[in-house]
Amino acid sequence: MRMPYTRGWPCGPAGAEGERVEADELLVRVARGDQNAFEELYGLVSGPVFGLVRRVVRDPAQSEEVAQEVLLELWRSAARFDPGRGSALSWILTLAHRRAVDRVRSARAATEREQREGMRAHHPAFDQVAEEVEAGLEREWVRHCLDRLTNLQRQSVTLAYYDGYTYREVAEQLSLPLGTVKTRMRDGLTRMRECLGGAA
Repeated sequence: MRMPYTRGWPCGPAGAEGERVEADELLVRVARGDQNAFEELYGLVSGPVFGLVRRVVRDPAQSEEVAQEVLLELWRSAARFDPGRGSALSWILTLAHRRAVDRVRSARAATEREQREGMRAHHPAFDQVAEEVEAGLEREWVRHCLDRLTNLQRQSVTLAYYDGYTYREVAEQLSLPLGTVKTRMRDGLTRMRECLGGAA
């Protein structure tokens, strides 16, 4: 069914008792599938529906969407209206209020979900943090063990294992015989191994 749609909703009050009675009669006819009655009812209640939705939802574009949804629901569910339980206008505005509150809750949930996803993206997982902490502690302990070596041992180990020099290149860097560098390196690595073993 084509919805009678007018952009720029009227926002005035529902009006007098006559309009309420007219709305009741029109809604009963809508329940029987009378499209002309629906168009008349639409013109009568669209203003109050939009006004109520706008107060709840705030955003004008979203308010228009929700108001349209309410009026479409009105066409589909008119048969559920019971004149003995209240006026048509009260029933329609109750539908509008529920739908508006649902939209606000849905928007809030979507915003919270996006915020959670954003926080997850900016905060690494616990395992990653734990690995980084552990790696940091290991580096600290290696530095501590290096500090316990003699100056020559420390220089030899640092040049070979951190700077990537060969034993011969280390010897050239330190202006020492290759045999001396090999001995210092062996002693230094032995002390490092013992020191790092104490970290376990």
